[in-house]
Amino acid sequence: MTSHHLHPNFAAEVRIEVTPESAGWRYLSFRELALKAGSAHIHHTHDTEVAIVPLSGEGVVRVGGESLTLARESVFAGKPHVLYVPPWQEIAVEAASDFEFTVGGAPAKGKYPVRLFAPGEMKSEMRGGGAALRQVNHILAAPLPAERLILFEVYVPGGTWSGWPPHCHDGYGGSPRLEEVYYYRFAPAYGFGIHRNYRRDNDFDEVFAVRHNEAVLVTQGFHPTAAAPGSNMYFLNYLAGDLLDESRATPPLDDVDFAWMKQDWEGKRMRLPIEVVGE
Repeated sequence: MTSHHLHPNFAAEVRIEVTPESAGWRYLSFRELALKAGSAHIHHTHDTEVAIVPLSGEGVVRVGGESLTLARESVFAGKPHVLYVPPWQEIAVEAASDFEFTVGGAPAKGKYPVRLFAPGEMKSEMRGGGAALRQVNHILAAPLPAERLILFEVYVPGGTWSGWPPHCHDGYGGSPRLEEVYYYRFAPAYGFGIHRNYRRDNDFDEVFAVRHNEAVLVTQGFHPTAAAPGSNMYFLNYLAGDLLDESRATPPLDDVDFAWMKQDWEGKRMRLPIEVVGE
C-alpha cells in the first residue's frame, strides 16, 4: 500500500509529488518545489486548473502573456498571494532568489481566467476555542472562484489541536467527497505534530508524527491534528473533489462523539491537582 505520509527529497527540485495515480484517488495533484536563485521550472496545466502558493523567497511567473511576481518571507509572515491558472497553459517559474512554492491542480473545463489573488481578498477567521483555537485563512475557497480547487492555510499554536471536532468529507454520513493534502511546516523547524486519519464505520486508523516539510494524504476518514508543546504548526491544505464552483463552500461532517464541543470548548476539562481520598 502506498504510504499516506510523505517525506521530502531535499536533493531534488520537486521535493514532494502527489498524483491521482500515486494517491489512489481521482482528482487532486500536488507538488512542493524548491528552486535555486536563477533557475527555472516549467509546468504544463494540461486539463487541470492550478493554484500556486509561495512558501519562501521570490519567483517570477510567466503565464498567458503575463509576468507576475510571487514573494514571501515565510509561511509564518502573513497571507500569500495565490496564482490561479486555468487548463491548457504553460507556466514558467524563474527564481529571483531561492524560491520554495507549491503547485496543486484538479481537472477543470476552463471557466475562469488567470488571476492573482491578493491577501486582502482572503477571509481569515479564528476557529474553535480552548485547546483547539487556531487561525484559518481561506486563501482559495468560495466565494473566491475556482472550479474544484479549495485551499486553506492554518496556524496552530504549540500544544493546540486543529480539525476539531474531527470532521470528514469522504461520503460518510452524506458528507461531500473531497481529496486532501496536508503540507506541514513548524516554528521552530525541529518541531513536530500528530496527524490522525480514522473512520467510525470500519478499522481504518492511521496516526503519523509529522515534521517540517512533510505531507499527509487524507484519502478517507476524520482527520484531526495536534501541535506538540513548543512546536508552532502551519499547514497548507489543497482539496478537490465532487464539489464545483460555489458548492465548494459545503461544510464537512463532524464526528458525533465530539461535535458537542462546539458548545463547550473547555471540553469538561479535568482540573488538577486530583485529591487522593482516604490516605
